[in-house]
Amino acid sequence: MARNSTGESFFAWDGDVLVVNILGKPAASKDAIGKPKGTQLKVSVTAAPQNGKATDHMVRFLAPLFGVAVRDIEVVFGQENVNKQLRIQSPKKLPAVFTTARV
Repeated sequence: MARNSTGESFFAWDGDVLVVNILGKPAASKDAIGKPKGTQLKVSVTAAPQNGKATDHMVRFLAPLFGVAVRDIEVVFGQENVNKQLRIQSPKKLPAVFTTARV
C-alpha cells in the first residue's frame, strides 16, 4: 500500500481495513484525538517519544475507540516518527471525527 493511499482524506477503506494517516503528538497533557490536518489526523498521547513507546501507547489508546483489540491495529510505518500510518482490522465503531469528515 502506498504512503499516500488515502488520497485527499486522512483515512480510506481497503476492504474491511481502515487505513489512517496519523500526525502524532507525544508527551501531551492528555490522550486525545484531534482534528484532521491535511491528509493526517492529529492524535496526542501522554507517553514520551522513546523507542516507539508513544506509538505503542497510541495503539493501546485507539483500540477501544475503534472497538478492536490492540493486535488488530498494525503500524504500517512511523513507529518512531510523528508521521505514521495505521491499518485497523474491521473496526466495530468509529470516533466522531470519521463520521463528520468529507470523503
